[in-house]
Amino acid sequence: MDSRRKDRREARLKEEIEKYRASNPKITEQFADLKRKLHTMSANDWESIPDIGDYSLRNKKKRFESFVPVPDTLLEKARQEQEHVTALDPKSRAAGGAETPWSQTPVTDLTAVGEGRGTVLSIKLDRLSDSVSGLTVVDPKGYLTDLKSMKITSDAEISDIKKARLLLKSVTQTNPKHPPGWIAAARLEEVAGKIQVARQLIQKGCEECPKNEDVWLEACRLASPDEAKAVIAKGVKSIPNSVKLWLQASKLEHDDVNRRRVLMKGLDNIPDSVRLWKAVVELSNEGEARVLLHRAVECCPLHVELWLALARLETYANARKVLNRAREKLTKEPAIWITAAKLEEANGNTTMVGKLIERGIRALQREGLAIDREAWMKEAEAAERAGSVTTCQAIVSNTIGIGVEEEDRKRTWVADAEECIKRGSIETARAIYAHALSVFLTKKSIWLKAAQLEKSHGTRESLDAFLRKAVTYTPQTEVLWLMGAKEKWLAGDVPAARAILDEAYKAIPNSEEILLAAFKLEFENHEPQRARILLGKARESGGTERVWMKSAIVERELGDTEKERTMLDEGLKRFPSFFKLWLMLGQLEERLGQPEKAKEVYELGLKHCPNRVPLWLSLACLEEKMNGLGRARAVLTMARKKNPQNPELWLAAVHAESRHGNKKEADNLMAKALQECPNSGILWAASIEMVPRPQRKSRSSDALKKTDHDPHVVAAVAKFFMQDRKVDKARNWLGRAVTVAPDIGDFWALFYKLELQHGSEETQKDVIKKCIDADPKHGEKWQSISKAVENAHMSTEAILKKVVVALGKEENAASESNKN
Repeated sequence: MDSRRKDRREARLKEEIEKYRASNPKITEQFADLKRKLHTMSANDWESIPDIGDYSLRNKKKRFESFVPVPDTLLEKARQEQEHVTALDPKSRAAGGAETPWSQTPVTDLTAVGEGRGTVLSIKLDRLSDSVSGLTVVDPKGYLTDLKSMKITSDAEISDIKKARLLLKSVTQTNPKHPPGWIAAARLEEVAGKIQVARQLIQKGCEECPKNEDVWLEACRLASPDEAKAVIAKGVKSIPNSVKLWLQASKLEHDDVNRRRVLMKGLDNIPDSVRLWKAVVELSNEGEARVLLHRAVECCPLHVELWLALARLETYANARKVLNRAREKLTKEPAIWITAAKLEEANGNTTMVGKLIERGIRALQREGLAIDREAWMKEAEAAERAGSVTTCQAIVSNTIGIGVEEEDRKRTWVADAEECIKRGSIETARAIYAHALSVFLTKKSIWLKAAQLEKSHGTRESLDAFLRKAVTYTPQTEVLWLMGAKEKWLAGDVPAARAILDEAYKAIPNSEEILLAAFKLEFENHEPQRARILLGKARESGGTERVWMKSAIVERELGDTEKERTMLDEGLKRFPSFFKLWLMLGQLEERLGQPEKAKEVYELGLKHCPNRVPLWLSLACLEEKMNGLGRARAVLTMARKKNPQNPELWLAAVHAESRHGNKKEADNLMAKALQECPNSGILWAASIEMVPRPQRKSRSSDALKKTDHDPHVVAAVAKFFMQDRKVDKARNWLGRAVTVAPDIGDFWALFYKLELQHGSEETQKDVIKKCIDADPKHGEKWQSISKAVENAHMSTEAILKKVVVALGKEENAASESNKN
């Protein structure tokens, strides 16, 4: 209850302290404002401050000197100390003058005090070293800590020990055959530090209760190492059937031969003790263990672990015989059937594995054993971990459907497979999907999940084979066809990818997704004429806006501006609300050097699509080039009115002001932007870069709290560390940024730039590889380079290096402007 109220109590205390501080401020707080104003004083003002004199009352008070007469005893003592005695006293004369009278020795003898402290310390050390086992070695590192942790026995504790001693004495006297009484009495003396008394008490206990194993075990624990063996020998003599005593006796031996000898003696007395058999087998070599286990299964035929251990040590033929005997003895034990299946698989007899598991389940059901589906699934995962994949598959196929309602099968099996993937049991998940697909042959969702599993954890060949099988059963599923074609393309086999897409188009005629995938394949492999033909087909079959956009891209690639304009105009007639077509038409006019026409296109596009930010940004950029900052500012203000709380528009306005050197206006806009979009990562990231260097740390902290570790803010913090040459921290933060947002190419460029400056060739290659795998598409710098016409077919690696160069130029320009 106290710990539960702690937070409330601390909060109340803090509040009371704050109230007290508010009503009774410190002197330093009262004069804080005056101290801040001291910096306005000139050197002459400081010189003219008069020196303060000593006005304390102490110096004003008149001192009265008082005199007190010295007592006679003090004078007499001084006289005795100063006088010289020329005669010996009678006691000294009797000793021949060799003794010093005791009265002349000072009472406070420091040597004696030191010896006394040494004696106390030695007693404490003796208590520490005289441990239960009787060893007299003190730990050289830990004995001081032990001394500190020892409680000084207070009077109260001593009286408690005395009371307990009396109580336990009465217990052992009134009922001497009660073993816990003797054990408690011995432990009390052990706690009190009287180990010898404890040993005597437990010895009496052994005499009174010779048939209780706990008393003998306690006596063995308290005995010194030399006597422990004798004590345990008496114990096993009194109770020859005690497994615990035999195991303790084996532990007291120092080598395996003697331990084994003791355990064998124990087995002579208790041949049906599984614990003793296990202990003796662990101490034996393989040949001896096999012989011992043959004897063990005869003595303990109902213990499955012994049978399985014996089967593991035997040859294939003998192991089969052992497991058959085990099945006869233990008819309700599933582990025997599973082990038999693993044995067959290990020896290449995979056809028998499924039959064994099936027969085993039927046999167990005949014996009345309920088949626990969850337990069998765990066995399947264990078989996978042991490398017995066929056994795992057999267990799954025979038990996955037990106890599952027919309507719940699909949902339950998919959930089981996902849980197995999380635990890393890939083969088990694969087996679950295989069984599910054998039942639900035409379920698209299961085929897709199984395909994703193959893609993540299988080989290219296994994925290709699986996708071939999938499209055979679900030929109308576009995703599976596209996945197969993409895998072939990534493997470098373009003709095979083309063949798959042709086959897919035959299976699903007029499928726009397949036509666009075929277009992409041809376009990326520098076959624009083929791509044009495919897009013509798509337009004829009533293509969507994406088809018209791709058609314009092909014409742009071929350099035919008239056809490109025609495609865009036709596309806009059909889809006037598709902003990308307006954007492309405006960019076409800009490329042709017709800014006025481009402006008209953007303005017309904004009438149809007033909420599309890229159109507003393009128009603002064009106005800035044509008519200067004033017109661009007006466009961006209008855009913000039409699209409130849009961080990209605010950021564009801030950048526009910064480009023209209006730092104060840029700061004001940033402050307004953060008020309107307090959780925007891109705004906070820009804010960190805008503030002066000393304030960046506090601004970064605020940004991280406000945006909940937005990747843009994380990357900005990493940039700050890069500038401070804190390479390891920068690397960690950039790693976090690319993990959270792998699709933003600017973060990868920053990461690669860091490795180029401070990393090794290996780390640079690693960043490039991860970037290629992530295949980023977004980012301010990344898009401006990747979307450029001249970079249409450029690889991810080449774009990455170009973005790094652009970042370097931007950094150099910023440092030059700061110098100016």
